[in-house]
Amino acid sequence: MTYPHVKDTISTLVDLVSIPSPSGNTNEVIGFVEKFLHELNVVTKRNRKGGLIATLPGKDDQNHRMLTAHVDTLGAIVKEIKPSGRLKLDLIGGFRYNSIEGEYCEIETSSGKKYSGTILMHQTSVHVYKDAGKAERNQDNMEVRIDEEVHNADQVRALGIEVGDFVSFDPRVQTTSSGYIKSRHLDDKASVAILLQLIKHIQTEKIELPYTTHILISNNEEIGYGGNSNITPETAEYLAVDMGAMGDGQSTDEYTVSICVKDASGPYHYQLRKNLVKLAQEHNIGYKLDIYPFYGSDASAAIRSGHDIVHGLIGPGIDSSHAFERTHEKSIENTAKLLYHYVQSEMIL
Repeated sequence: MTYPHVKDTISTLVDLVSIPSPSGNTNEVIGFVEKFLHELNVVTKRNRKGGLIATLPGKDDQNHRMLTAHVDTLGAIVKEIKPSGRLKLDLIGGFRYNSIEGEYCEIETSSGKKYSGTILMHQTSVHVYKDAGKAERNQDNMEVRIDEEVHNADQVRALGIEVGDFVSFDPRVQTTSSGYIKSRHLDDKASVAILLQLIKHIQTEKIELPYTTHILISNNEEIGYGGNSNITPETAEYLAVDMGAMGDGQSTDEYTVSICVKDASGPYHYQLRKNLVKLAQEHNIGYKLDIYPFYGSDASAAIRSGHDIVHGLIGPGIDSSHAFERTHEKSIENTAKLLYHYVQSEMIL
């Protein structure tokens, strides 16, 4: 028995996080995933929301599984062009302004032209502003300094920049010799990379799955509704693959696969959770059970939209979620192993 190689997964992850894809502007990264799967002769289709659905045929075509991970990320959008020529932002996704202070960014105009910039406090210079360290990090005080010679709003508009343009953050991705991966947007591109390499392994090794299995690469999870549609009537089990949240009181770490018991939407399906734990134990896969108190997934979105499915949530443990994230190759590997055994296991029927 062989598993997807973790080094290949990390390579795919680096490619994914290097493609800007804030919620609402994901066509480029979906195209990357689409090309990856087409080269494996996997049948895919795009839904009207811009997500991608891949289908792997199984022995049983009357009962289906669906797995999902999302390529959309946190980001921002231009709210206002200030008289100074700097930009006021409106945030996309649930994070805090302090987590992007000092970050390099890219502004993409509606015509596709791109400009670099830096997200800063208006009161940054300690030589000028006495309250530089105390001022609140909020929409009024944070702004984008564009790397172009602009002195007023008219000059900014002459570049083609306008209200509604998307702003993405530099991922600053690094891999270390000790096995860590540091980057923005590991939520949830780590999981997408794991699923892509799992599909490649299934195709390369000609593994026949017990059930027809759909993989939804969703593109609206960060704003709450990525996985609530395109679920076939035959789908019985729905497993979201998304990050495990770390912090005080959490058991999730950077080295195991996190199996979610409950999040803000309520408990996940008890029997499916027990089956996932059983698979981990049988195959010596490092795992942790956990509750994410301020969290929702594509699986919970699917339940809220009324689908009669069994739902679950697993994923690699990610430190400092929605900020400067980090995980370890052990967590990626353990998540991949559990998914490998899960897609070949018997379903709850």
